[in-house]
Amino acid sequence: MTEPLRLLCFPYAGGNAQTYVRWRRHLAPDIEVCPMQLPGHGERIGEPPRHRWDDLLADIRTRLTDLTTPEDRPIALFGHSLGALLAFECARILVSEHGIRPARLLVSGHRAPHLPLREETLHHLPDTEFLTRLSERSRTLRALTDPEFRKLLLPMLRADFTASETYTFREGPTLTCPITALGGERDEDATLGEVAAWQRHTTGRFELTAFPGDHFFIDDAWEAVVTAVGDRLRSREGSTPG
Repeated sequence: MTEPLRLLCFPYAGGNAQTYVRWRRHLAPDIEVCPMQLPGHGERIGEPPRHRWDDLLADIRTRLTDLTTPEDRPIALFGHSLGALLAFECARILVSEHGIRPARLLVSGHRAPHLPLREETLHHLPDTEFLTRLSERSRTLRALTDPEFRKLLLPMLRADFTASETYTFREGPTLTCPITALGGERDEDATLGEVAAWQRHTTGRFELTAFPGDHFFIDDAWEAVVTAVGDRLRSREGSTPG
């Protein structure tokens, strides 16, 4: 890799982008990790969370203003689950509104955006039922047994799952940057076949990389994931349309 690169990292629903901070010691100094924290999460807990895609994308546009100066470094994007959709839409904004072709888009743990939602939706359920059903899917939430803390997280969780479950793919120019799609071999939320369908969204090179584990391979095998991410970003192979 001949020049420094900035990696924008988007979290999954209910997640905290600061989890990506631990990636820095593996990727520095040639890759700058930039956690893209959503409103209502982590250090932005005081802001109202956003559940509408227009509002989420408006927030991303504001953040990009500080990250995309003409003399700035190349940009790549990574996102897991809901974060994969955010990274994808951010890549399209970079191209259409900033004239910037991402160095690479890395999408993890989510079906390709044009595929329909097949899970039962939860965002419309009453609070108690919403948290109960969500706990069946999320081991992180199952571990949070303090009712007051759950109540504190509820607006953020509902916003994230509303965004995730109401996403609508809109046709647009196909990306030309390489896409690397990461999937868990036992992920019931996004099968490897559904993850492989991301190939449709680039005219550049595409790669599917599978990891042992379920939907949370991003946490269980995070060192293997960040190693794979670093390898792809440091290699020029596949950085031109194929």
